[in-house]
Amino acid sequence: MKTPMKTTLSVLALAISAATAVNATTLTRDNGAPVGDNQNSHTAGPNGGVLLQDVHLIQKLQRFARERIPERVVHARGTGVHGEFVATRDISDLTRATVFKKGGKTPVFVRFSTVIHSKGSPETLRDPRGFATKFYTSEGNWDLVGNNLPVFFIRDAIKFPDMVHSLKPSPVTNQQDPNRFFDFFSHVPESTHMLTWVYSDYGTPANLRQMDGWGVHSYKMVDAGGDVTYVKFHWKSQQGIKNLSAKDAAKVQAKDFSHATRDMYEAVAKGDYPKWDLYIKMLKPSQLSNFDYNPLDATKMWLDVKETKVGTMTLNRMPDNFFQETEQSAFSPANIVPGIEPSEDRLLQGRVFSYADTQLYRLGSNHQQLPINRSRAAVNNWNQDGAGNYGLQKSDVNYQPSRIDARTEDNSGRYTEKAVTGNTQQKAIEKKQPFAQAGVLYRSFSKQERANLISNLAGDLGKVTDSKTKHIILSHFYQADADFGKRLTKAVNGNLKQVKSLAK
Repeated sequence: MKTPMKTTLSVLALAISAATAVNATTLTRDNGAPVGDNQNSHTAGPNGGVLLQDVHLIQKLQRFARERIPERVVHARGTGVHGEFVATRDISDLTRATVFKKGGKTPVFVRFSTVIHSKGSPETLRDPRGFATKFYTSEGNWDLVGNNLPVFFIRDAIKFPDMVHSLKPSPVTNQQDPNRFFDFFSHVPESTHMLTWVYSDYGTPANLRQMDGWGVHSYKMVDAGGDVTYVKFHWKSQQGIKNLSAKDAAKVQAKDFSHATRDMYEAVAKGDYPKWDLYIKMLKPSQLSNFDYNPLDATKMWLDVKETKVGTMTLNRMPDNFFQETEQSAFSPANIVPGIEPSEDRLLQGRVFSYADTQLYRLGSNHQQLPINRSRAAVNNWNQDGAGNYGLQKSDVNYQPSRIDARTEDNSGRYTEKAVTGNTQQKAIEKKQPFAQAGVLYRSFSKQERANLISNLAGDLGKVTDSKTKHIILSHFYQADADFGKRLTKAVNGNLKQVKSLAK
């Protein structure tokens, strides 16, 4: 029996229609199937209930309820930018890391952030700024995770949760409270240096382009022969440094709570690409004992050590999607490459674990398979399964050693050896020197910068109701510099005699 021509043409038209139905403009479900109706739920008649078989409705509600991943505990408010790093100096005598091969270009992704405040907070709030750089090197990803300030509040990672808890809003009132964080810092005299930085105008940068970045910690560079050099990293802005006074920050906040991100987007969009030169300071292991402070203390700068420029970074492309790149980017000091190792800095040692562990919780065990975190070098291991795993496992062998699939180690990835003597212990470091560098910093400020620092500090310290806490904090600044302590004490109407007594 012949099929009527009209029927054949109708069938062909339907087939063509079905083949072209799902195109670039067609709304689809996650499986790629077209959505038939995105305006009305599927119901049992005009007055019946909504049907469970309306898979588009169910999926839409499921995905909406899962749009938020856990917010970062710190560095929640961030802005990401792509770019490249060009090594400009041969330092093969210091490190075998290929990222520093002169003339080499390495793609980078940088995430700037505020540290303490929440994801939706204004960018004008007083806070250190995170400056985290992911280098996509030929030997794997290297993360240099730092801040816009050169030191930190504490020197031992065991105090990190306490410090963050004190600075975060109260669990009772949900308000940030100087009574809480100055109570904590009154027990942590090494915080005096960082507090001087944060309460200066450096605590409110004018934008992201006009601020420096610092690695904060000391790291080890290792050459081809295994010799170690301790280094500190410093990103120096080619745009110069520009900060806001407290009054200027308030004016900006009244108009724009996202001014720094906007400034970065606009600069990159018009081709005004920001640049930073990377400098390093170097010490040989034998030089570590030559100072009246411990150079591996994260509350200290290497003030009398010269810097050497090793490269330049240019940021030239904003992310295509904020969540997929900036929000899902994951940085950790655990991401190192051959030729770069963590030092014995006690705070860094804790961060090596803490940051990597945080990303496992926040993004899942396979977060390094996400495009923004994925290594440009081949990843070849048997870390397997887990949520979100789309790595290909093509071998029966998922263990090592094996004669069937003989993957082997590479000596370039081995840690250097360090002689260790003595007993295990839980003791503070020697050569604490908690106040001297805060005094050096204070004296380096201009007359106006000192006035702003005193005003900013007095504003919060004046809210502290416990007189013992207030006087201890004042004594810390007095020990940093007598003029600093006197002016601050006068500004908060404290008792100078008691402050001097506590400073002895």
